[in-house]
Amino acid sequence: MEKVSGLLSPVRNFWNSFYSAWPDPVKKAFTPGLVGLLFFIMLVFPALGLINLYWQQVLIYVGINIILTLSLNLVNGYMGEFSVGHAGFMAVGAYVSSILTVWVLPKLGLSAYAPYLFPLVLIIGGLAAGLSGLIIAFPSFRTRGDYLAIVTLSWNMIVKSILENIEAVGGPRGFMGMPKLTNLAWVYVWVVITIWFIRNLVYSNYGRGALSIREDEIAASLVSVDTRKVKIVIFVIASFFAGIAGGLYAHVLLFINPRAFSILKSTDILVMVYLGGIGSIGGSILGATIYTVLLELLRPLQVWRWVIGPLLLVLLMIFRPRGIMGMREWGFLVPPEERPETWRKERETIILPRLASTRANPER
Repeated sequence: MEKVSGLLSPVRNFWNSFYSAWPDPVKKAFTPGLVGLLFFIMLVFPALGLINLYWQQVLIYVGINIILTLSLNLVNGYMGEFSVGHAGFMAVGAYVSSILTVWVLPKLGLSAYAPYLFPLVLIIGGLAAGLSGLIIAFPSFRTRGDYLAIVTLSWNMIVKSILENIEAVGGPRGFMGMPKLTNLAWVYVWVVITIWFIRNLVYSNYGRGALSIREDEIAASLVSVDTRKVKIVIFVIASFFAGIAGGLYAHVLLFINPRAFSILKSTDILVMVYLGGIGSIGGSILGATIYTVLLELLRPLQVWRWVIGPLLLVLLMIFRPRGIMGMREWGFLVPPEERPETWRKERETIILPRLASTRANPER
């Protein structure tokens, strides 16, 4: 990894010197402009046939996996807990949003408005997943240690078993009939919302509280961090975004099955988190992208490609437990006031002149 970093350092240095020469207004408009340009590409290119249907599908799966990875990284990476049942929350969001579009909207005579009501459907699915996360979080965070892993593993198995035994939603045969509402533009919008929300959350008081819990929970509680409340809030938010990803997944595949949300799916999400790196938004994006594309490239291996995921997780834990970007972040994902150059500028323009003035006039 150090060799790769060394090879990329000339490119990084060139970009930094090029970027630093830009006027401040251009720097401020760069990120929003780039986000808007990518949205235009995601909206127009598929309509013009410039991205074929296969690559649209792959990009949609990459986006859904980025949402899943970011949400699980909140719990496992930033808060230092270990959840292994993320697919269960994804299943709740997928089934609730599917029931809304297949049963509820037609009964209300709103089928024609389904594309416009899709964001509301996804949010309701996410809220249902968040509520289930709240039910799991209350008993789980009364204790410390590895209990969350056991509880979430059991939760994943319970959800799968319940869905397999409810005939109304297809039982083990699965649930179908959803309209195709997920497209590249919608997935991109939700990826941007997820990144924006989680970035702001990480640098908020709750995010600081989660980081302090990861470093030392007892010390965090001694400095007035309500550790149980922070854990529950972070866990519910992670569950909400897993439900959103489930809703997007159901409305692109047009068929969901309890087996799609088994422990194997949770293992895939864990691999993406630890491949990209814990405690890193950029790492989550990298991990989800690399793993999804890698599985597509290994598709000729058929069922054997699913062996790659668990094997990759074992190798990662042995050779690089922090992943590619563990505990590091891309500069543009850090708020301007948190960046080192801002601290240096404040030190040079405010703190050092004030110290020099105090030394020159000690009586003031």
